[in-house]
Amino acid sequence: MEKVRKTVGITSEMALKMIEQGAAKAKEIGVALAIAVLDEGGNLKAFCRMDGAPVLCSEIAQNKAYTALFGIPTHDFYNLIKHDPSLVAGIPNMPRIAAFGGGFPLRFEGAIIGAMGASGGSVEQDMAAVQAALEALK
Repeated sequence: MEKVRKTVGITSEMALKMIEQGAAKAKEIGVALAIAVLDEGGNLKAFCRMDGAPVLCSEIAQNKAYTALFGIPTHDFYNLIKHDPSLVAGIPNMPRIAAFGGGFPLRFEGAIIGAMGASGGSVEQDMAAVQAALEALK
């Protein structure tokens, strides 16, 4: 029996590159965002609160990323739980959970290596910034 398992995670260098690409997209679409990248354990790996982004969005961006560690984008998370009343009642009360768009899991060779979240614009703007940053992983 193995006593140790190997994991993969996003590097600091890649996390920073993704933040830069997300911020560039946010500037392009005219919105100031907070953007967070977490490692596979939910720890903050890289973060940027763009000038003008609302202060509360810092926590929301991190929560969206944390929620995406479930393995699905946060815009799909609500659809996953909406037919189970106990989940609809309970999950939103859990710390660090955000069931609205702007958080995406980061995958490498099928493994979740982290997650990214953005907040400060509309759901569509938050999602667009993260989707642009996901191009860095390709």
